[in-house]
Amino acid sequence: MNYEEIMSQLILHGGNARGAAYEALDEAQTFNFTEAERLLEEADEEFVKGHQYQTKLIQNQDDQAKPSFLMIHAQDHLMTAQAELQLIKRMIEQLRTTEKLEKRIEKLEQRTE
Repeated sequence: MNYEEIMSQLILHGGNARGAAYEALDEAQTFNFTEAERLLEEADEEFVKGHQYQTKLIQNQDDQAKPSFLMIHAQDHLMTAQAELQLIKRMIEQLRTTEKLEKRIEKLEQRTE
């Protein structure tokens, strides 16, 4: 696999990871945590695939290799996906807490009626 193909794979899998992570957040906002978890797993798998290509890139570098705009963009794309994925996971945990609190409030309100 040549340099450009590896870069394309970094961008592809980074984008797929981000897309699945945001879909998971959308599902979590409606308290559909089963689907959110499935999408987070998909996002994790996509990130791992991207990371494997990143490892290939690093292993194939020699002392003469110079970073290109494409390499910087591809690396940034993948690492941004990782950061967003971690943040979205934390946001989903907050939504789980919100759902639990809403259920508790609803029960308390029913008691006072």
